[in-house]
Amino acid sequence: MKKILFAILVLLLIFVGFIAFNTITAPNKQSKVTALPLPALQDSALKHFQKSISYKTISYGDASKWDSIPFIEFRKFLETTYPLTHQKLERETVENYSYIYKWQGTNTSLKPYILMAHQDVVPIEESTSKQWHNDPFSGEIKDGYICGRGTTDDKINLISILEATEKLLKENFQPERTIYFVFGHDEEIGGKGAIAVAALLKSRHIKADLIIDEGGYVTKEKVPGITKPVALIGTSEKGYMSLEFSVNKQGGHSSMPENETAIDILLKALVKLRANPFDAKFVESTKNFFEFLGPEMKFPNNMAFANPSIFKSLIVKNYEKSGSGNAMIRTTFVPTIVNAGIKDNVVPALATAIVNFRLLPGDSSKMVIKKVKEIINDDRVEIKNTTIAISEASPVSSTSTPMFKALDDAIRKSYANVLTTPFIMIGATDSRHFTQVSDNIFKFSPMQDPIGFHGIDERVSIESYQHSLLFFEQLIRSCK
Repeated sequence: MKKILFAILVLLLIFVGFIAFNTITAPNKQSKVTALPLPALQDSALKHFQKSISYKTISYGDASKWDSIPFIEFRKFLETTYPLTHQKLERETVENYSYIYKWQGTNTSLKPYILMAHQDVVPIEESTSKQWHNDPFSGEIKDGYICGRGTTDDKINLISILEATEKLLKENFQPERTIYFVFGHDEEIGGKGAIAVAALLKSRHIKADLIIDEGGYVTKEKVPGITKPVALIGTSEKGYMSLEFSVNKQGGHSSMPENETAIDILLKALVKLRANPFDAKFVESTKNFFEFLGPEMKFPNNMAFANPSIFKSLIVKNYEKSGSGNAMIRTTFVPTIVNAGIKDNVVPALATAIVNFRLLPGDSSKMVIKKVKEIINDDRVEIKNTTIAISEASPVSSTSTPMFKALDDAIRKSYANVLTTPFIMIGATDSRHFTQVSDNIFKFSPMQDPIGFHGIDERVSIESYQHSLLFFEQLIRSCK
């Protein structure tokens, strides 16, 4: 018995020693780059951003609501506001409203960089319009914030890119590396413009060393256990798919209902699906997140992040507490549209629901559909894909390349005392269509803790805009 206990003690000590060794020796991946002073914000740059918000470049899910006039007016605004950009850069129109700008570099042997943003914004829900404290298309300044639809998603990036470009052109700056700007017009409804641009660039055999699109941002609020600001850099993106669930069953008069109606069957299926979440797992981008931030955390978080396979259950339990955390560790799904019935005294014969899925790398759309059908296990529920083009999860971009370092350096020059980390982007971006154009696609918006993505009182701080201008200037200057 003593020998057994001794053996157990030895194994326990080895196990504890292994955990301690991993924790102590975890490498620090935070580079040292001195931040530049934040330049004063020019009044013209602020007014340009405010004015851009006034253009109702809205993408509607219902194609019949599409209005091209605001997009044409926005194009004219860009041409007038940034004259040097439109004189010295080549501009090409794709799908009528998406644009490719080409800034020719001096060294044609270098592969280009591509900076992306999108012009379109989501609509204002009529039911919430009165809850806005400002006109959502005014660009009004309030309490240090620029307010309005599109301030955070994604006109801050588009305007910052062009402001930085116009400034550098006035200084007669020319990049060594060719730079492309890609400004899509329908990102919010699938990105047909971006798809066409990606296909066009591919047909021209253009292979970019780096693509930067919207995505993560600098936060002081979203990473527990860290007191410094953290720049979240998306190195991969979850896939996107929507499925329609439909049930057909004879309806009738509401005074004589059957024991089970189409609505009952549909709701049972949705409840059953929601009660069976997909398994949690740590993909490469999430493992990199642990590696970059673990050494910056205090005990016991640093120990858990240094040994994620051992402490997986504890990490998962903690991440499951929030929607954003849960989305980082599993394929998620949620009903977003439910339709049934035309009158209060008629039992409908048809009930439908749209369920939106965000796919973790490794979970293919075919596998997800198969698993969903197994969970529902009811032939009365018809399940079919409604997504125009299913987006599988994107490949993971490496953090060990000069391209990641160039991005990392630009962030650190723009924000003092900032930590940087990869993470998996849980939303959809236009850059997901460019995986055959570049192996280094990063999703980052250089603003700090924006408010109201797709919601009420969308706004971004004036200080964030200053940082955004500085970031894109430094990134463009580094194109060599």
